[in-house]
Amino acid sequence: MEYNHQLRIAGADCPGNWLVAHAITKIRGVGYRLATQICHKAEIDPEMRCGFLTEDEVQLIEDVITNCSAFDIPAWMLNRQKDIESGEDLHIISNDLIDIIRLDIEREKKTRSYRGIRHYLGLPVRGQRTKTSGRGGTTIGVSKKKVKQSGE
Repeated sequence: MEYNHQLRIAGADCPGNWLVAHAITKIRGVGYRLATQICHKAEIDPEMRCGFLTEDEVQLIEDVITNCSAFDIPAWMLNRQKDIESGEDLHIISNDLIDIIRLDIEREKKTRSYRGIRHYLGLPVRGQRTKTSGRGGTTIGVSKKKVKQSGE
């Protein structure tokens, strides 16, 4: 069995000495819970070291990640449920995820929704406290008096 120190899975570098379930989490948009589900659907032991995966197993993992609905992964585990354009349950990974989140924020700003306005103003969006925390800029405090040193 050949060992790889670094694997490329779905556009992310995965260390070979990590467990498969943990290494898959290096892919943007895949958490530990989804990673273990992917391992079970691909029939790969999640406790195996990632460096011992074959090319076929890596390809199977990529297939499961890119086409979650075909492998019966529940919709609540996906990060794009009822997509606005297509209405389907999708799972977006890597750079596509960054682009879609940016487009969602721009759409909210354009429609002048509450969330869009909060994004525009740079304020917390999800109801966090703003009275004491979440303040931007430099802190303004009270400066101490300078103490005169002896010998001056």
